[in-house]
Amino acid sequence: MNTPDISIAVDVMGGDYAPDAIMDGVAEALERFGDAYKLFLVGDQTRIRENLERLKLSQEDIRLEIVHAEEVIGMDEHPVKAIREKRKSSITMSMDLVKDGRAQGVFSAGSTGAAVGAAFLKWRMLPGLARPGLATLLPKESGGHWVLMDSGATVDCTPTYLAQFAVMADLYARDMLHLKNPAIGLLSNGTEVGKGNRQTQDAFRLIREIPSINFVGNVEGHDLFKDGLDVVVCDGFVGNIVLKTSEQLAHSLSKMIKNSIMSKTMWKMGGLLCKGAFGAIKQATDASEIGGVPLLGVNGCCIIGHGNSNGHAAANGIRAVGEFITSRINEKIVAQVHDFALAEMN
Repeated sequence: MNTPDISIAVDVMGGDYAPDAIMDGVAEALERFGDAYKLFLVGDQTRIRENLERLKLSQEDIRLEIVHAEEVIGMDEHPVKAIREKRKSSITMSMDLVKDGRAQGVFSAGSTGAAVGAAFLKWRMLPGLARPGLATLLPKESGGHWVLMDSGATVDCTPTYLAQFAVMADLYARDMLHLKNPAIGLLSNGTEVGKGNRQTQDAFRLIREIPSINFVGNVEGHDLFKDGLDVVVCDGFVGNIVLKTSEQLAHSLSKMIKNSIMSKTMWKMGGLLCKGAFGAIKQATDASEIGGVPLLGVNGCCIIGHGNSNGHAAANGIRAVGEFITSRINEKIVAQVHDFALAEMN
C-alpha cells in the first residue's frame, strides 16, 4: 500500500449521530478512495476503537491514526467560550493538527460556530482577508448548483467583507463547479442600482469594480434557485436565514406533496408512476451527496458537514476536503485579493 499524499483530520465526535455515523463515513471513504488519504480519527479513543472493531477496520492500517480527544463541544454551547474552555475537544484538536502541520485539512459535522471559531482563532486568515465565509451549494431548477456566500460564518459584515466574499465564491465556483465565468449577484430588496441598505449599496460599488468578476448586480429572493445565477453574496446573518428557510421549505413541500398524493386512490396510482422522478429530485437535492460546506478565507482547509450527517455524507465530506486541498483554492484566493487590493477597500 502506498503512503497517502493527503492527510485529513476527522472530527469523529461531531454531529448528531457521532461517532457511529462519522466512522461509517471513514469506512466508506477508505473503500472509495483507497490509499489517497491518511485520516486522523480525532475523538474518544475507546469509542473509536469500538467502531473500528464493528466495521472490521484494522488499527494497524497506515491510513488511520487515532488522536484521543477527551472533550466534545456540544451544538448548544457558546462557540468561543467552549473553544477556550475545552482545549482538548475533538474540534479544537482537529484544528491543532493542521496548525502543527500534521494534517492538511479538517472535516467536522459538529457545531458550525465552534468549527468556524476554532479555525479563525488557530489558523488565522489568509493574507489580505478580513473574515471567513461559508460557501453553501444549493440546487438550481434545471440541475446543477449555485453558491450561497456567506451562509453563517460572519453575521456582521462591512462592504469590504462582502467584496472579498464575491472574490472567494467566484474562485470556488470556477474550481469546484467548473464554471468558466460564474454570474455573481448581490442579495438585496430590489434589482435596481441604489436598492438595499447602506451595506449593500456600498458593497455594490466595490464589487462592480472588480474586473475579474462577472457581476450581474443586485438580485432578489425570487431570483434564487433559477438558472443564470451562479453565486449570491450576502452577510452570514441573512444567508443563514435563507439557507434554513430553504431547507425547511423543501422538507415541508415534500410532506405536502406526499400527503396530497396519498389522499386519493387515483393520485396514489399517479404517484407510483412518478416514483422515479421523485427519487431523482430527492437525489439532486440531497445534501449528503455534497458532504459539507467549505469555510473560505481561513489559512487552512475546513469542510463543515450538516449536523445530521450520515455515513455517506461524512465520506463525501472527507472527499470534499481532499478536493479542496488538491485544487489549491487558497493560493488562488490570496493572489486574486492581492491583485485587486481588496484589503485596502473601505
